[in-house]
Amino acid sequence: MNKMTPSPLKPLQAEALAFRGIQHAFFTREGGVSSGIFHSLNGGLGSSDDTDNVHENRRRMANFMGTSSDTFLSLYQIHSPDVVTVTEPWSLNHRPKADAMVTCVEGLTLAIATADCGPILFADPEARVIGAAHAGWKGALFGVLEATLQAMETIGASRHRITAILGPTISQQIYEVGPEFKEQFLTVEKSYASYFKNGIKEGKSFFDLPGFIEHRLTKADIANFASLRQCTYSNEQRFFSYRRTTHRGEKDYGRLISAIALTS
Repeated sequence: MNKMTPSPLKPLQAEALAFRGIQHAFFTREGGVSSGIFHSLNGGLGSSDDTDNVHENRRRMANFMGTSSDTFLSLYQIHSPDVVTVTEPWSLNHRPKADAMVTCVEGLTLAIATADCGPILFADPEARVIGAAHAGWKGALFGVLEATLQAMETIGASRHRITAILGPTISQQIYEVGPEFKEQFLTVEKSYASYFKNGIKEGKSFFDLPGFIEHRLTKADIANFASLRQCTYSNEQRFFSYRRTTHRGEKDYGRLISAIALTS
C-alpha cells in the first residue's frame, strides 16, 4: 500500500463513552499500511511486522485521537494485575511492564494492544479520569479490572461514576480450553463454573471471557458497563486474532489497539 494514499481508519466507538472532553476508539485492522498476515492496521510493537509500518500505523491512530506519536502510550503487557498511573509520556523503549493505565492528564493517549483478550476503556467524566486495561483470562481472574478502578479512585475518580466499555474480544463459542484451565477458576471461586460450558472435545470447555469480565466489573459496583459484543476470531476482515492465527499455524499475528484520551 502506498503510504501517501492511506485507507480511512474504521474504529468502533461506544455511545456510552461519548463524553465531552474524552476521545476513544477501538481500532479495527482497517486503514493501515502493513501487509500479509499483518494487513493492515497492525499496532503491535512486539510483532515481527516491519517496524516502519507499525510506527506509521500508530501515527495514524494517534492522529485520529488528536495527539502525536510521542503521547500515544503503550505498555509492555505481561498478563498481570499491575496498573500504571501515567503523569508524563515515556519512550517506546521504556514502556512499563503492566496491563493497565490510568491518568488525569490531558493530551496523553492510553493505548492497549489485544488480539483476543479483552480491551476495556474506563472513564469518570466528572472527575476527568480515564483508564485502559488489557484483560486476558489471567488478568481478569487475578484482579487487573479491580486494580484499574482502585488506581482511578486514587487520582480522584469514583467508581459510582465510572463507565467501562469492553471492546472486541474472543467469544465463548470459539474459546475452547482444557480442564486445567477451568480448574484454576474453580480453585478461586466454585461459582465461576457458570462461565464454562461443555466443549466439543471430551474434557474440554468453552470459556466465556466477555461474560466473566462483565461479572467482575458489575460486581465492582461501577456506574455503567457495556460491551461492543464483537468477536475477534469470527470477523477476520475487521479483527486480528491470536487463536485464529494459532489454528492456522501462522508465524505471527497483528495487534488491535484500543485507546482513550482526555481532550480540551
